[in-house]
Amino acid sequence: MKTRKLFQQNVYLKSVTATVSSVNYDSDNTIVTLDQTVFFPEGGGQSGDCGTLTKNGTVFPVIDTQEGDTGEILHIISGRTENLCPGDTVEAVLDWPHRFDNMQRHCGEHILSGAVYRLFGGANKGFHMGEDSITIDISFNGDSSSGAYEKMTWEMAEAAETEANRVIWQDLPVSVDRFDTREEAEKFPLRKTLTFDEDISIVTIGSEDNPADCVACCGTHPARSGAVGLIKIYKIEPNKGMSRIYFEAGQRALTHYQNQFNTLYELGNRMSAGYDDLLRKYDAQTAKNQQLHDRLSAFRTRILNAEQQRLAAEMRPGLISRYDDLSVDDLFNLGKKIGPVCQGVIALVHEPSHTAILLSNEKHCGRLVKAIAPQFSGKGGGSDSSARAFFPDKEHLEAFLNAALL
Repeated sequence: MKTRKLFQQNVYLKSVTATVSSVNYDSDNTIVTLDQTVFFPEGGGQSGDCGTLTKNGTVFPVIDTQEGDTGEILHIISGRTENLCPGDTVEAVLDWPHRFDNMQRHCGEHILSGAVYRLFGGANKGFHMGEDSITIDISFNGDSSSGAYEKMTWEMAEAAETEANRVIWQDLPVSVDRFDTREEAEKFPLRKTLTFDEDISIVTIGSEDNPADCVACCGTHPARSGAVGLIKIYKIEPNKGMSRIYFEAGQRALTHYQNQFNTLYELGNRMSAGYDDLLRKYDAQTAKNQQLHDRLSAFRTRILNAEQQRLAAEMRPGLISRYDDLSVDDLFNLGKKIGPVCQGVIALVHEPSHTAILLSNEKHCGRLVKAIAPQFSGKGGGSDSSARAFFPDKEHLEAFLNAALL
C-alpha cells in the first residue's frame, strides 16, 4: 500500500496524525508503514528523516526512514516492539533540526552545482552528504587548448563560492514541479539530462526563464534560497579524472567556519600576531625552527662521533652503554658506526623507553632477542648484526641484559 507523502505537498509540515498500515520486524528493528507521513525516506543523496511515533503517550523513536519496493514509506523504530499494530492511530513527529539541516545542505548542493555549471560548464557527476562535509564531483569535458576547463582550481572554487552565496543573498524562490512524463519535464531548462520517465520532480531555484539552478531531484528543500544561510568550500582535490569539492552549507557551514576561525584566533594570540601578520610571523618562526634544527643536527653528529670514538676505545665483550639524552634512532645510527669493531655482544641502552639495542659481528643478535626477550616480558627482533628488544620496566630490562650478555 502506497503511503501518502505529505512532505511533497508541504516540506514544512512537522507532524501528522496517521494510521498504522503494517508492522514488520527484522533482526534488530520494528518496521512500520503509515497511511500518510511527513517523514522523507532516504534518497537523492539525502539521509532519511528521524523523529518519533507516539501512541497513547508511548513514544517510539524512528531512527531512519526508507522507501519500500511498492511505494510505501518504512519508518524504522529502534528495537522490537509489540505495542504497535495495524489500525493504531499515531502522531508522527519529525526531528525538525535534522530535517532542516538536510534541507539547507541539499539546497546548498543545488546552488553550488548550479554556480559551477553556469560559470565553468562543470557537470556534477556525484554527490554525497556525509557527516563531516558535503562532496560533489565535477567533470569538465573540454580541453585547455580550446579555452575550456580541465579541472577545478582554487580560484575557480572561490568564484563559484561567491556566486553561490550571491544566490543565497538574493533570497530566490525554490519551487518544485512534479510531472508524470519526461516530455513535460524536459520543457524546463535542466542542468542535467533526465534519466527516468515517470514520477519526476524538478527543483528550480529562481525563475524558470533564468534559473540559478534547475534539476531533477526527489529531496527536500527550503522555500527560498536565503534559508540556506551560507555556503563554504573547504577543499578541492582530483578524484577519478574529476574535481571533488568539499564544502558545507547552512548551520554546519557556520559551525565549521567558527571552529576554524577560533583555531586561527588562538594561533594569532600565541604568536602575538594579527590576522594580516600571521603568515609572515609563521614563516619567520618556521625559518627560525629550521635554523635550530640544523644546529641540533650538527651537535648530534658531533656527539655521535665522539661517542663512537669512546666506545671504540672501551670496546670489550659484554659492554653496556646507557643513555637518556639520545633517542632510540640516535642509538641505531651509533650502532651502525661501531658495529664493525664490536667484540662479542654489546648493548646500547635507551633507559627512558627500557630499550636495548644489541650489536655484534660474531653472534646472531636477532635470534638472541627472539630466544631470550620473551622470558622477561620483552619483545623485539632484528638482524644478525643488530637487534632491538624493549621491556615494560627497568627490572625486566636488566634481567634480560644479564642473561643476554653472559
